[in-house]
Amino acid sequence: MHRLFISTVAVMIVASSCSQKLPDNFVVVKGGNFKNSTLPDFYISKFEVTQKEWMDVMGNNPSTFKAPTLPVETVSWYDCVEYCNKRSIQEGLQPYYNIDKERKDTSNTNELDDLKWTVTMNEQATGYRLPTEMEWEYAAGGGQLSKGYTYSGSNTINETAWYWQNSGDKFLTGTWSWPMLEKNRNKTKPVGSKAPNELGMYDMSGNVREWCWDGPARNETKTPPGRIWKGGGWMGADFCCEPSFRADYQANGKGPDQGFRVCRNPLTP
Repeated sequence: MHRLFISTVAVMIVASSCSQKLPDNFVVVKGGNFKNSTLPDFYISKFEVTQKEWMDVMGNNPSTFKAPTLPVETVSWYDCVEYCNKRSIQEGLQPYYNIDKERKDTSNTNELDDLKWTVTMNEQATGYRLPTEMEWEYAAGGGQLSKGYTYSGSNTINETAWYWQNSGDKFLTGTWSWPMLEKNRNKTKPVGSKAPNELGMYDMSGNVREWCWDGPARNETKTPPGRIWKGGGWMGADFCCEPSFRADYQANGKGPDQGFRVCRNPLTP
């Protein structure tokens, strides 16, 4: 009886340990070769970070359109790396980023960025982080399960994405114009309210644009570089919702269509 009790406890501990390896509402993305790069396995959240998740960590809500299940928006890249570290600490994980707000990043030549914090990585850390552009695009396209869809999860944009034509009171046609979007009350939508992609991830096309870790390579832009965003958003065009689309924005930039999702490295046994 005593041995049986010990064995049962041991099994429970092992099971508990295994169950804790994958955080709630995350998926495992099995690595592979992608665009001449080899990606290792990683965890990524199924949903864009919600306003509830943001408030639980940061204690405020910067969003323009407010509701707990809506994606947090109007957040800068700097805000997002701070969130990652604070959430990591809150959950007892090693923060992924070293954030030095006093030392200016001399490689940041964007005159619109008045912060220029120096942010470096602890690459072996267990904490939350932003996906790299390669990780984001690979996951949005379905990873090893990819079916080669035009958008993340479908060839039909209205099945999988909130964008300028369908994110308001009625479906819009014609030429994009901001007054038309305002009149139609276009805005963000609750996360996960469209179809998922092959990996079970939602809103990789549309809803809010998502920050990535990377900045563009110096030879890729004639304008002062910012940080890459992917996925398109509720006020953006359909082509922005294609996984391969990429653009950048100054790291201190914010907008009502600018949000993010988070990653983690797998825990080693």
